[in-house]
Amino acid sequence: MNPITFLTLILGLVLLVVGAEFLVKGASKIAAILNISPLIIGLTIVAYGTSAPEMSVSIMSNFSSQADIAVGNVVGSNICNILLVLGLSSVVAPLVVTKQIIRSDVPIMIGVSLLLLMFSIDGQLSRVD
Repeated sequence: MNPITFLTLILGLVLLVVGAEFLVKGASKIAAILNISPLIIGLTIVAYGTSAPEMSVSIMSNFSSQADIAVGNVVGSNICNILLVLGLSSVVAPLVVTKQIIRSDVPIMIGVSLLLLMFSIDGQLSRVD
């Protein structure tokens, strides 16, 4: 990797973090001014702010006809969120999980993941898939 590519990568990462921080802080202030509950702020606005970088990468890759990057971004983000975020959270403090999550959400998540694997086994995801 040449120095210009490396510096561009570092600059992009810094701008990504700064932009996400501005988005989350600004949206949180607007929501607070409008007397929206902090729980709603946390569940919607902050969630959007943390997902905005992944969304922008997916949109940019679709416009540049690189759908494989968009799919990889979604799959990688899900893997990171499940294994890294939940894993580290459970190391810090035990997580309370309801039976509904075990009975419905987890099987759906596993089923959709297996479906994606099955559809992409031939190396392509078509419109039919």
